[in-house]
Amino acid sequence: MAASEPLSALSRWYLYAIHGYFCEVMFTAAWDFVVHFNWKFPGVTSVWALFIYGTSMLIVERMYLYLRDRCCIPARCLIYTIWTYIWEFSTGYILRQFNACPWDYSQFDFDFMGLITLEYAIPWLCASFIMEQLVIRNTLRLRFDQHQPEPRLPAGAMANGHVKSD
Repeated sequence: MAASEPLSALSRWYLYAIHGYFCEVMFTAAWDFVVHFNWKFPGVTSVWALFIYGTSMLIVERMYLYLRDRCCIPARCLIYTIWTYIWEFSTGYILRQFNACPWDYSQFDFDFMGLITLEYAIPWLCASFIMEQLVIRNTLRLRFDQHQPEPRLPAGAMANGHVKSD
């Protein structure tokens, strides 16, 4: 049996970034539907979301590995949610310095500087549970095969799928 190795940190970061990007588009589409009853589902995000989600989820992965045997899942999800608020505020504050912050929560009742809002606490808490239980745990199980066998073609077959005729 061929040996396998875990995904590299860069590979996991990429998967987390794509996952976060996709979830951002889906969440904004669903939010717009609920708030404005928009059947077009125009989900939006920013390229910055790739870095933001990929990096944050890689950090949460480290938290998960450290905390999984030390505290229960509700406590871990609360910690991840607090981290999410810190990360969202920090990255938003930095991006705002360059007029590049793609979100503005100033229209919400419980926002802080337009960069974070308490109205998203429950969605972030639910997302943290899904992130740990589905995304991070399954990503950590993924493996690369070190040695992949060469594909064996049937006799007379060529690599492009055509059979040689004599």
